[in-house]
Amino acid sequence: MSAFVGFPAGKTRFTPLPDLFFTELLTQIRDLDELKLLLYVFYYLNRQRGYPRYMTLAELEAEGLLLSALKHGDDDPGETLIERLRAAVAACVARGALLQIEISDESGATVYLFANTEQGRQAVDEVRNGELVLERRGAVHEPRIERPRPTIFELYEQNIGLLQPLLAEELQEAERDYPPEWIEDAFLIAAENNARSWRYINAILQRWAAEGKDDRTPSSRLARRQSRIRRARR
Repeated sequence: MSAFVGFPAGKTRFTPLPDLFFTELLTQIRDLDELKLLLYVFYYLNRQRGYPRYMTLAELEAEGLLLSALKHGDDDPGETLIERLRAAVAACVARGALLQIEISDESGATVYLFANTEQGRQAVDEVRNGELVLERRGAVHEPRIERPRPTIFELYEQNIGLLQPLLAEELQEAERDYPPEWIEDAFLIAAENNARSWRYINAILQRWAAEGKDDRTPSSRLARRQSRIRRARR
């Protein structure tokens, strides 16, 4: 891998990013493909002029620079890269960073992607209402979005505050040891009782593990699950 020689002197082009990208999205995104895809879309849309600004999925799949950025190695098959690109698009749409609409007619369908900005939202609303026509005319379909379950780190930052580094390993262990729905419920109970501390939440999880949860999940089943996890770590 050759070293980057640095940005040249003189006038260069810049791609602006909203501050919320750094203060909110950057703390949420864990997947590198999703991050690369989102940055590339901002780069691409910033080089457009006029209204509306969007990118189709087909255009994304033909962007050699983006596909190269997604590569793990020189021998990555093209089909795998396209699958990962589509997964990254779905993640950005589910997170709300990108907006997606699909327009179909008898000849096929086209997926359009917009940044979730004021301009992007306006364009999507106008397409829905028939006030704005893109290249393809036809029926407008909205994506069916299944929101990803938040990680324990996201739950902590949403309900308690900034994550302390010393707690990271303990949270990871809890995420491995307990079912995800238990963790969400424990955070919810803590918030309802205004007891926003990891010690309180962990005590709830430990009690459920010992006594069983009120959803009748047997504690013996959880104990077997935890035993398998611990054996796998060795």
